[in-house]
Amino acid sequence: MNNTDFIDQYFAAATLGAWMFIVVAAASLLVAGALLWRRGALLGMAWPLLAIAAVQLAIGVTVLQRSDAQALQSQQRHALQPLSFRLVETQRMQGVIGRIELARRAAIGLLAIGMALVVLLRRRRFWVAFGLGLVLQAGAVLVLDHFALDRARHYLTAVRDS
Repeated sequence: MNNTDFIDQYFAAATLGAWMFIVVAAASLLVAGALLWRRGALLGMAWPLLAIAAVQLAIGVTVLQRSDAQALQSQQRHALQPLSFRLVETQRMQGVIGRIELARRAAIGLLAIGMALVVLLRRRRFWVAFGLGLVLQAGAVLVLDHFALDRARHYLTAVRDS
């Protein structure tokens, strides 16, 4: 591995992670659309699926739009100004990690709310379905954010060691 392979690897993995957010969002939108069209017992599930899918889609598209330019800029900065690269990327990645950790806390909160709705309002079909939608989406966010956080932490370590 040359001294900048870690940059390409991180941004390639971030791009894959962005696509995973987009795929989960698209699947959620399809399921929500079907639930709204059928208007069955799980109608309440459509609303959290739609709302959280919109956020997932925005995150995925934003990361996709930024990744190539950020990778190129990071490669250039690393080659020309290695100290500046370490400073700038360390600060940026600390912010990224903070935002992922905040998103994880929010997802845990949504997971707890969803489970509470399922248990406490078990006789109200709409709210049970709504809670299930929250549980599904929060679980998906937690899984995706787990990998994003792991990826970001490894990259930050590589940045500091470069």
